[in-house]
Amino acid sequence: MDLLRTKSIEQSLADADEPGYRLKKSLSALDLTVFGIGVIIGAGIFTLTGRAAHNLAGPAVVLSFVLAAVGCGLAALCYAEFSAAVPVAGSAYTFSYAALGEIFAWIIGWDLILEFFMAAATVAQGWSAYFGTFLDQLTGQPSGSHVIPDAIAYGANGADVGFNVDLMAMLLVLLLGTLMVLGIKESMRVNLALVSLKLFIVVFVIVAGIGFIDRANWTPFVPASSAPPADVPQAGSTLAQPLLQWLLGLEPSSYGVMGIFSGAALVFFAYLGFDIVATTAEEAKNPRRDLPIGIIASLVVCTVLYCAVALVVTGMVSYEDITQSAALANAFAYHGQTWMAVIISAGAVAGLTTVVLTTLTGATRMVFAMGRDNLLPLRLATVHPRFRTPYVAGSLVTLACALVTGLTPVGVLEEMVNIGTLSAFVLVSIAVWVLRHKRPDLPRPFRVAGLPVIASLAVVVCAYLMLNLAIETWLRFLVWLAVGFALYFLYSVRHARVGTGKKLS
Repeated sequence: MDLLRTKSIEQSLADADEPGYRLKKSLSALDLTVFGIGVIIGAGIFTLTGRAAHNLAGPAVVLSFVLAAVGCGLAALCYAEFSAAVPVAGSAYTFSYAALGEIFAWIIGWDLILEFFMAAATVAQGWSAYFGTFLDQLTGQPSGSHVIPDAIAYGANGADVGFNVDLMAMLLVLLLGTLMVLGIKESMRVNLALVSLKLFIVVFVIVAGIGFIDRANWTPFVPASSAPPADVPQAGSTLAQPLLQWLLGLEPSSYGVMGIFSGAALVFFAYLGFDIVATTAEEAKNPRRDLPIGIIASLVVCTVLYCAVALVVTGMVSYEDITQSAALANAFAYHGQTWMAVIISAGAVAGLTTVVLTTLTGATRMVFAMGRDNLLPLRLATVHPRFRTPYVAGSLVTLACALVTGLTPVGVLEEMVNIGTLSAFVLVSIAVWVLRHKRPDLPRPFRVAGLPVIASLAVVVCAYLMLNLAIETWLRFLVWLAVGFALYFLYSVRHARVGTGKKLS
């Protein structure tokens, strides 16, 4: 049993040209950049900014965004080199298969499925919260009263009434999953329109919010370390404590320098997106040029906007009073600007829609790539004869995500996304360095300057952010890995096409 067997880059490229498993090439550099911005600008601004500021970092959440961006930027350079050299669906999974071997490819692919799947579910719940807020504001509901009944709006109203389901979030996932199956270009047209609206809302928040900033809210910029706020779920719980604090024997705490790092580990979710661009490599018209542009451009644009919004929101409302859901809209409502809050809620509904669409696409492409290698059943790699999309994988991902979205309590999924993403970034940063040594002959349209330093820093920063995630997140992650290893040894290792030599056609 050879767990380190590799799949050659040439074979990956050949598989991408098999008629029954070939995806339609229709995406330009602009499409890819919009695709990245569409998913990066979303939950981070609309749902996580308030939570990270209130629970962990205070006004210094701006520094959390910067730190997370540094980690993402280092990994983004590695992704850009890899995706330009190996423009095949599967992103980091495909890269690792060529550089590190099958067992590492399986781990990273399994992690990325977790990342994209949980991201779609998490953002759909955030969408539901803003959708409920928008309807309440639009109809002038009194405090405590909601248009959508609590029993079918767990995300929208945040109420636990026994057995309940987030029906709005489920319907959103099902609708967008159907659109995704109909075609990537059709999805991109919807994405472009919604991203344009979302960017307008973000700029509106920045410009309009400046007039309501009270500089006193930025003092102290880095609040002194203290016990977590009482309204934080599981405040003081050991399982909710960052792993690093527990390893160092520190009491659970928020704010201070450690709060900035914990905040960075949480808002890292906000930068999910540039790596999803790499999953669409096979559908790009000119991937060797367009993929690096899409990956790096989307990350730069979004980092600037995130920092600006974080400064404005924490300046408008004291971090102690920021609401943990619909933070942007409620910041304007706090100043009596209800009409502005309605506009922001409407923009958030549109904006978060693009994130769900994009993450569903990323999860589907991962399942498709692993199915084509027969690490997952080959049937999952079937491409629709008319739409040229992986409709079997897409349908499965959509149905499973709808169930998780509707039945999982709000707030428990974000860090699962982060730990899956960060672990993938660590392995990609190692793999791109390994491939430089194993395949120096491989054409590289984009090369990272000073790769040993860049890759090493990416590993250190991402690993450190992982250690700042909660103990309960690590426990859930270990369970996910255990399930993945069981599936690999029971099925994948015996059926993988690399081992059996099975042809696609």
